Parts: sequence; C-alpha cells; structure tokens
Amino acid sequence: MPGEIYNVLFLCTGNSARSILAEAILNREGLGRFKAWSAGSHPKGEVHPYSIDLLESLNFDTSFARSKDWEEFTAPGAPAMDFVFTVCDQAAAEACPVWPGQPMTAHWGVPDPAAAQGNEAEKRLAFSEAFRMLNNRISVFTSLPFASLDSLALQKELDAIGRKNEADQSHREFS
Repeated sequence: MPGEIYNVLFLCTGNSARSILAEAILNREGLGRFKAWSAGSHPKGEVHPYSIDLLESLNFDTSFARSKDWEEFTAPGAPAMDFVFTVCDQAAAEACPVWPGQPMTAHWGVPDPAAAQGNEAEKRLAFSEAFRMLNNRISVFTSLPFASLDSLALQKELDAIGRKNEADQSHREFS
C-alpha cells in the first residue's frame, strides 16, 4: 500500500548491540517507510558503549538508544508490529511473546560483537562488522517490492535475507 509505514521490531537477548544497531539503521535508511524499535528477552539495562560510539561516528542520533524488554511491545497501547526479526541465535531459540497482529518474522542472526575477544581495535571491528551485516540485510529488506508480493512470497524473501548473509559469513570465516 502506498504511503504505508511498516513497524519493525528487532530482537536479541541483551538489547545492547545488534538490535540497537538495526533499529538505528532502519530508522535512517527506511526513508520514512519504516519505524523500527528494538528489545531484548533479557535486556542488559544499558546500551554497549561501542554501539553508541560507532553510531555517533557515523552521524546517527543516539538519543533513541535504550535497552528494553520485549514485553514492552506486548503491552496494551504498544505499536502493532508488521515485522519481527531476531538478530541473535539465542533469542531466535527462545519462546517469543505472542505479538499482536501476527507480524511476519524471520531470523537474521549476526555474531554478538559484545562477545568479541581481543584488543580494543578487534572488539570495535566486531561492532563494525555487525553493523555492516545488518546494514546489508536492511538494505535488501527496504528494497523489497512489498506491494507486489503476497504473504508467502514475502516470507520467503525475508527468510532468504537471513540465509544469504549466513552463507556470506561462513565464506568469510573460512577464506
């Protein structure tokens, strides 16, 4: 539908890195066609400082960034989601709440940059890599011809976005 704004929720466990990055990316790159939020199954209570640093270095407004529980989005008055994407394997395996309106869901797993080992540069590189992967997926997502896809075709596209990037990641790890 022309002019429709799609509500999107990105989920991970801690809501301190990957889902925060995805929320920021979609809210900027979605060009007003999407409104993104993020949440976690077990939120850390604060956003990872490297997430904030990276977003600010790329001129993102970070005033939105706070770690929140996914239950916030099941409460009365919460926005109805059109799409819910898990960005970590742990959240994808957990029993998710029932989302009002039965949004389309997909798993777009990204390695947790907050778990990266090494020196500061290596850890920051993990955040940049997570941002890159999410940015690529979101770019494909926002380019989908929503008006011309039926629900089944759209679900296949959403699932393929996650699988394509998993294949890219595996190739990168072994090259």
